[in-house]
Amino acid sequence: MAASPAASLNDRMMGDLSPVHDPCIIKQGGTYHLFCTSQANQKPGLIHWRTSPDLVTWTLVGAVMPALPHWATSAVPGTRGAWAPDISLINGRYHLYYSLSTFGKNRSVIALQTTATLDRFDPAFGWRDDGVVLSSKSSDDFNAIDANIITTADGRVWMSFGSFWSGLKLIEIDPATGRPKPDARPTAIASRPRPGAVEAPCIIERGGWFYLFASYDFCCRGVDSTYYTVVGRAKAVTGPYVDRNGKAMIMKDGGLIVLHADLDPAKRFKGPGHVAVLRDTGRDYIVHHAYDSTKGGVPTLRIQPLAWSADGWPVAV
Repeated sequence: MAASPAASLNDRMMGDLSPVHDPCIIKQGGTYHLFCTSQANQKPGLIHWRTSPDLVTWTLVGAVMPALPHWATSAVPGTRGAWAPDISLINGRYHLYYSLSTFGKNRSVIALQTTATLDRFDPAFGWRDDGVVLSSKSSDDFNAIDANIITTADGRVWMSFGSFWSGLKLIEIDPATGRPKPDARPTAIASRPRPGAVEAPCIIERGGWFYLFASYDFCCRGVDSTYYTVVGRAKAVTGPYVDRNGKAMIMKDGGLIVLHADLDPAKRFKGPGHVAVLRDTGRDYIVHHAYDSTKGGVPTLRIQPLAWSADGWPVAV
């Protein structure tokens, strides 16, 4: 009799797994810390925070902010939640970037909270509001949300960001301030012909290549979400990013599919996207949300090991 296949990480995960939308993740010591989008009508606080000792059992431990900063509603009128966090360690301090916006508009900001440690019981712990880092207004051709940080092998720090409009951008960050360098200007790294949606960039460096993950099509529609995740790669962090067939991610709809939309009615989880890549002691994981069709389409935490093909392309397993 054949042995039963080992349960996947997703099958084994338990605890507080939803609602989780737009997750990001980092490990400090022996603890994994996961942060996600939150709306004012959900659990108390904004940017919900979960921890796990093993990527399997997840516990909601609180939120980064009790409420919106005092400046938020003047910066972005009508904003109610805090979206799409990204967590990175820069110059020995944890930087949590997040977005304030409203659906369908690009009057938006990327803002920053920092702390010396993620250990809530350490006297050095405490989130500090470092204010607005980047903004967009209605006359701009980009949308300042969905930040993601990469520190490259040469020590430079870059922020990718963007959603809809003219697509995904990249800008260099001063590690001393956590803000764009004074002379930095956004560089286009991915876009799609209208009405194709592109958002939620995530860049990693591996084996002499930079890999740009992005979410295509539409989230936030529960089981009707058509979101899926693609990847391209480039020899420079600034691009040009192309897929396995050499098709560009700027206006050519390029991108190797890593996570399929899974619109088949037989599939439980729909619309996987807004990924983060966890690189953990020689293993890579792709962390994302998907909509659970057995629970009314609630956005749910999903984590899959990320393998690499012989020709250097990521495969979610």
